[in-house]
Amino acid sequence: MTGIRATFPARAEAQEAEQKLQALRVTGLSSAEDGLSFTASVSPELVDRALYLIEQTGGEAHQSALEQPY
Repeated sequence: MTGIRATFPARAEAQEAEQKLQALRVTGLSSAEDGLSFTASVSPELVDRALYLIEQTGGEAHQSALEQPY
């Protein structure tokens, strides 16, 4: 899994991106209290689509690898 942290200039854009990611079946979505950012756990096959979606809705995304438990 890949962790993605996304930030947006406005809440409406962040909410739109979250809804679209949920439609892609992205898991582990967690919104920040400010409503301008969120984190998500994304499976390898969806990373490129998720990053593109975030950028298309006005956001900036940063990704990191998530460790898998053994």
